[in-house]
Amino acid sequence: MLPKLAILFSFAFAAPAAQQFTVEQVLSYSFPTDLTAGPHRGVVAWVLNEHGARNIWVAEGPSLKGRRLTSFTADDGQEIAELEWLPDASGLVYTRGGDFETGRDNPNPASLTEAVEQAIWLGPLTGTPRKLSEGSVPRISPHGDRVVFLKAGQIWSISLAEKDAKPEQLIHAKGSASSVVWSPDGTRIAFESNRGDHSLIGVYECASKKLVYLDASVDHDLGPVWSPDGKSIAAIRVPAYTRAFMFGPERSAATPWSIRLMDVASTAGRALWTAEPGQGSAFHPLASESQLLWAAGDRIVFPWEKTGFVQLYSVSAVSGDVKHLGPAGNYEVENATLSADRQSILTSSNWVESDGNDTDRRHLQRLFVATGEVKAVTKGAGIEWSPVELSDGNGVAMLCSDWRTPAHAAAVSKDGASPSDLAPEALPPSFPKGKLIEPKPVMLTAADGLPIHAQLFLPPDLKPGEKRPALAFFHGGSRRQMLLGFHYMDYYHNAYAMNQYLASLGYVVIAVNYRSGIGYGLDFREALNYGATGASEFNDVLGAGLYLKSRPEVDPKRIGLWGGSYGGYLTALGLARASDLFAAGVDFHGVHDWNNVIRNFVSAYDPSKDANAARVAFESSPMSSISTWRSPVLLIHGDDDRNVPFHETVILVEALRKQGVPFEQLIFPDEIHGFLTERRWIDAYEATAKFFGAHLGGAGR
Repeated sequence: MLPKLAILFSFAFAAPAAQQFTVEQVLSYSFPTDLTAGPHRGVVAWVLNEHGARNIWVAEGPSLKGRRLTSFTADDGQEIAELEWLPDASGLVYTRGGDFETGRDNPNPASLTEAVEQAIWLGPLTGTPRKLSEGSVPRISPHGDRVVFLKAGQIWSISLAEKDAKPEQLIHAKGSASSVVWSPDGTRIAFESNRGDHSLIGVYECASKKLVYLDASVDHDLGPVWSPDGKSIAAIRVPAYTRAFMFGPERSAATPWSIRLMDVASTAGRALWTAEPGQGSAFHPLASESQLLWAAGDRIVFPWEKTGFVQLYSVSAVSGDVKHLGPAGNYEVENATLSADRQSILTSSNWVESDGNDTDRRHLQRLFVATGEVKAVTKGAGIEWSPVELSDGNGVAMLCSDWRTPAHAAAVSKDGASPSDLAPEALPPSFPKGKLIEPKPVMLTAADGLPIHAQLFLPPDLKPGEKRPALAFFHGGSRRQMLLGFHYMDYYHNAYAMNQYLASLGYVVIAVNYRSGIGYGLDFREALNYGATGASEFNDVLGAGLYLKSRPEVDPKRIGLWGGSYGGYLTALGLARASDLFAAGVDFHGVHDWNNVIRNFVSAYDPSKDANAARVAFESSPMSSISTWRSPVLLIHGDDDRNVPFHETVILVEALRKQGVPFEQLIFPDEIHGFLTERRWIDAYEATAKFFGAHLGGAGR
């Protein structure tokens, strides 16, 4: 006779009859990032993560047939990013390795015994890639003869004309440099110099080796952009703000943000435009690298939340008059890029031509700067982002997905035909495309009455009268939004696949777009008392659990929840405060004490100097409610996490042990926050499914 424990695990881990595919199969897709268009021949390039091995792919017009440019094969956690084309489109430079999210020391999630590095490479379209130097953020001169880049916060340079050239440090300056941009004639370099409590715009003249700072102030000057004639620079100015706190609402600013116009010759500057007080007075950026776009007619395009939604406006660099670009409505622009002729802006947003908005998807538009008119580039049931204009004028390339098709690079022609896949062979035959289910948009009511958007996944074999276990999923961020299909970020692309897998196992699954997330306007994103100022999102966690409990196909005694990062925080909060509702949870690298995590992002934060804020932050944390936590939990964390310190899981485990709460742990040595190796994602998701199987049971139990 088997021991009771063996019987339990044998029963719990047996795959329910509803299972149609494995975790490994549903994660077998390749994920694209960093799509960029070359200046000639209609060529585009992108990075593709193929089972953990990152490679650059290119496609040349007019056929746009994708092919690999690099040939890495190992699941080694070494990312590739920051692609930039040579002016003649004969190749590109890129960065491989390092930490692209926090900029800290180079991660080694595969525990490689050899040293890992962050280095800049030159990859010709024909020929062998070669390493240029350690560093990141390469920027090629308009003449194509030199690359400037960042290393240890300083600006360096290396010649492309000499094969054996050595890198040299251009500038020895205080602060940390970022946002490096060449002048149009290639004679000067502008950059942002972060000095901690303020930041400056610097300009370096290559011939004279002279460095000046423009329009210096105590404020934060960000994102310099050159005028086409190279005589002026526009930059965003965010007023100085000394309170060291994060993860609380900021609906307005005491002093509104502005756009400064700076004269390079004299270094003098003036306010070109200033946001109105109140709504939109606090700067909120686009997801794009550039926040200001200097368009034709000397109009500078910028994002603003005047209406309570992030939309685009333009201001004349001559007269200062301001125009709204695009249609009216409650939609939000997320990405914006300037066309080659500077006449229009390509955007991705949740606006759609038919009815004004498509809240839980993304589509592409072209905004005409002179008239403010909009033309839809894509629409329908797909999700499209990262648009770039093809240099041969034959259309727009993009990244896209839908509810059954993972993210991939595609292009749409000028006539508006459906996007065509640039590398269809990148999706392996093992991917269960035909076995996925279409999520349905639903609205639920939070415990305090706030309407909350969500996506519902119903098991494919659900029969009338059945009672199934159910799961609520909470994304991270919190400045994120789950969509009605595969997501544009790899972390949530994986999470969407996992929700599909859980539904295939027989669970009713709901993905909750809780308050403080994006997509629904300023007031929703800057929800009162959210995060460390009151944890008002717990109302949404509770509302999601009660919504599932009310559904006829859900067994009210078998409701669980899961999520990562901020979603791990909400998972822990739900278990700590509502163990009577949530029977089990899986917490990926969650926040457990805000006073620790705030310091990870704002080093100046000192709880002892603001006792009231520290008290509220702790009361908003799961650690404050340990005494009522009873439900079992699986804790998953990489011990080289740079976003949510690993100590957050250490302190929770200590408290759970004292409380006698059952828990399991899955710790990944050397792995960071968003796991860089495919193997870790598979292991984590398989462990999640097994844990829920043990504590909630499978279909038909």
